[in-house]
Amino acid sequence: MVKNSFISVITEERKEENSGSVEFQVFHFTSKIRRLTLHLELHKKDFLSQRGLRKILGKRQRLLTYLSKKNKVRYKKLIDQLNIRELKTR
Repeated sequence: MVKNSFISVITEERKEENSGSVEFQVFHFTSKIRRLTLHLELHKKDFLSQRGLRKILGKRQRLLTYLSKKNKVRYKKLIDQLNIRELKTR
């Protein structure tokens, strides 16, 4: 398993000052999701990790929904930087 395979979009200086921002939280959840996905490819029957992955996906989805309602420009920029799909609209 390759550790730190996800390239940091946010620089080290900005991490300390903006750790509560929506963008940083989504970035942090995305890196956790990618790390857990790699883990689950090796350990298919690790059901507790699968549950944790689903919880993190839900948290990230709620944050992205909030950001898309508040500021579409920041939402689009974040989606492009992290290379993740847009939310499905109902």
